[in-house]
Amino acid sequence: MRVIERTRLIAGVVTLAILAACGGAGAGAQSGAAPDRPVRMRIGEPQNPLVPGNTKETEGAEVLAAVFTPLVDYDEDKKPVEDAAESITSPDNRVWTIKLKPGFTWHNGEPVVAQNYVDAWNYVANQENAQSNNIFFSRIAGYPALNPGRGERPATDRLRGLRVIDDLTFQVTLAEPFSQFKTMLGYTAFYPLPKAAFGPDGKITDRYGEQPIGQGYFKLDRPYHKGVDQTIDLSRYERYPGPKPKFTRLQFRVYTSLDVAFSDLLAGDVDIMDQIPSTALGSARARLGERFIDLPDAGVGYIGTPLQYNHVYSDVRIRKAISMAIDRKTITEVVFSGSRVPADDFINPAIEGYRQGVCGEPCTYDPAKARQMYAAANGPRKIELGYNSDGGHREWVEAVGENLRRNLAVEVTVKEFEKFGAILDQLDANKYGGLFRMGWVIDYPSAENYLSPVFSTGAIAHGQNFGGYSNRRFDELIKKGDAARTPEEGLKYYQMADDILIKDMPYIPVYFYRLNAAYSQYVKNVHINLLNHVDWLSVEWA
Repeated sequence: MRVIERTRLIAGVVTLAILAACGGAGAGAQSGAAPDRPVRMRIGEPQNPLVPGNTKETEGAEVLAAVFTPLVDYDEDKKPVEDAAESITSPDNRVWTIKLKPGFTWHNGEPVVAQNYVDAWNYVANQENAQSNNIFFSRIAGYPALNPGRGERPATDRLRGLRVIDDLTFQVTLAEPFSQFKTMLGYTAFYPLPKAAFGPDGKITDRYGEQPIGQGYFKLDRPYHKGVDQTIDLSRYERYPGPKPKFTRLQFRVYTSLDVAFSDLLAGDVDIMDQIPSTALGSARARLGERFIDLPDAGVGYIGTPLQYNHVYSDVRIRKAISMAIDRKTITEVVFSGSRVPADDFINPAIEGYRQGVCGEPCTYDPAKARQMYAAANGPRKIELGYNSDGGHREWVEAVGENLRRNLAVEVTVKEFEKFGAILDQLDANKYGGLFRMGWVIDYPSAENYLSPVFSTGAIAHGQNFGGYSNRRFDELIKKGDAARTPEEGLKYYQMADDILIKDMPYIPVYFYRLNAAYSQYVKNVHINLLNHVDWLSVEWA
């Protein structure tokens, strides 16, 4: 039985609280902090149905983090600590034994067993199931047999490296040693699935994607119909075998505009926002006081290039010129009111492996040299730049567009996608050939997570390599880092792989995020961790 409070990787060092709510009229004040209403959090619309193996973006991941408990969480030193797992051990970094804590049950009352993990992982790893998190299982022995490639049928539906030992124990054998395997296991892709998730054909049912059954703090009260419903309603799971949230109901409210959501927060109609619109950043602290959160974050904001799908960007000089034409300092200081930091690496400073200034010239603003380089490479005279408007990105993307117009003497069209899922769908289908706004929030605290899932060749078909970048030497260095005996030794190879990205510029790093969030006068003790998930154990009514 789990008896200690869950440790969270907090993106800060102190509790953020406000004492008591002051009275006031209006809709927000009338609803008050009564415990018979839910705590309400703003999210954007999830890209896909709520299935862990097919959720790779922050909106769906936030919901699933409230519904599931991961095998590991992370302490303040960014080290993995057991959560749903009792222990995770390996004598050689290749064969791992995972023992589960007893007492966990699914929200339908069935016990959680080792087979639930094996079934879920086999399903996600099989190319026939087209799960977006497939790539995270590529290190497990037997993965190639489930992923023979487009047009080929898998020879099996089971990973050779997974074996159930007993109801609470399973063994994972990797193809090669990987010292950071335990660190990965806090990510959404590694959640288990109950028997009820699967239909008679062995596929995850549509019903499950609308109302997933988890083993975490909260259970869904009713199905969520994507594109129709504007809320996702949950209630506390009373059979959870450890400390429980201090409130009984949770509601995620789906917005397509951060500005509208922020107005609702000021009116008391939304309780938590993990993003603040850039238009409000300059005044947020004065308007909200202690309820405004400004802390280090581990995310990176990019401009992506569609290398595999639009060959006009194939010359690295074009990509470097675009990067050098972007005034990162002004964008972060003016557009973001100092709430972002100019990016100078592909690895964020919050994670071990970052090297200050390592990007050098490609990340240095030099309009004259950028124009000269762009002209010499015969860069395209017209550029399209796509972004999603539901995440508060219009202002900074427009600023990048203006930089390119002025400094490269090109025609720039900024294309708006109403929802993040819409541009992801276009990128997934290889249908969008323009430059695109992209951001990366880490799945687990490792330098490797900024590299392999976004830029490896394997991530083109089964990960988040939306640009189609491929470099054999980069892939080789990632494999060497994975196989290193210690994380410290592996980091050297990951940094060498990072150097290749700086040389090739498949994406253009623009800024490092800071966590800019806020909460209403009706709640207190709001913590958001480095994975950008709310710690629901800390939140309580004010």
